[in-house]
Amino acid sequence: MPVLTVDHRTTYRYANPVRFGEHRMMMRPRDSHDLRLLETSLILRPAGASVRWIHDVFGNSIAIARFATPASELLVESVFRAEHFPLPESAVQVEDYARRYPFSYDASEVPDIGRTAERHYPDPTHQVDLWARRFVAETPDHETLGILSAMTKAIQNEFTYNPREEMGTQDPVKTLRTLTGTCRDYALLMMEAARSLGLAARFVSGYLYDDSKLGGGPDTLIGGGVTHAWLQIYLPGAGWVTFDPTNGLISDRNLIRVAVVRDPSQAVPLKGTFTGRPGDFLGMDVSVEIRT
Repeated sequence: MPVLTVDHRTTYRYANPVRFGEHRMMMRPRDSHDLRLLETSLILRPAGASVRWIHDVFGNSIAIARFATPASELLVESVFRAEHFPLPESAVQVEDYARRYPFSYDASEVPDIGRTAERHYPDPTHQVDLWARRFVAETPDHETLGILSAMTKAIQNEFTYNPREEMGTQDPVKTLRTLTGTCRDYALLMMEAARSLGLAARFVSGYLYDDSKLGGGPDTLIGGGVTHAWLQIYLPGAGWVTFDPTNGLISDRNLIRVAVVRDPSQAVPLKGTFTGRPGDFLGMDVSVEIRT
């Protein structure tokens, strides 16, 4: 199993020293059967910040920092080393009753699935609905994994990846209409499509590593070098199954999960405030380096 070191560095630059408000960081993964944390560190500058850790409503690890010293640069660097135990697509085992669509979740699971199975964004002309049902109609025997696999591959093959620096996520209807978006937009579109079929889906933020690139070969995956986003869909017997429509993946082989949330707005790796003069903010740099 690969042992990976992830170095996520964010630097904010200012024309004059500014005062920093509270900053919240969502960069540390949770230990699980598929990801074992071996070592972690959080580096902050200016030095002397107080840091406390909490779990959010979803159980994600959140660091909250308060800075006492004004500065013209803010550095947040999260480094961790982890052993990854990815599940291959062939190992996904769905209960017999859920292998074909439609199916119903067990009554005991419905209260806990909750809002992850509900639509979150308006679709007044049912474009997302109709798009999702296209894959039901085209999949032989309405095989559940086949439907979701076809949906994943369609986004990879029919949409144009268009990275942008602005915060936030594009409305799913706009993503479908323009056939363009970022990894966050693709994940949200597929979440809403799955929810339109009555399936529970949630948003995942983390990191992407390319096996071939780590070995010195050319890039074959899209979304590396920064944080990456994908989704999980709950399938009885298999649990929360990973889908990365940006790269057409149906497994977590190349994905390091950090945060799992109901909506993309709840998965911001770093957010905070500063007090200074108009025009003080000069810009920011973000880099993610993953190595074996």
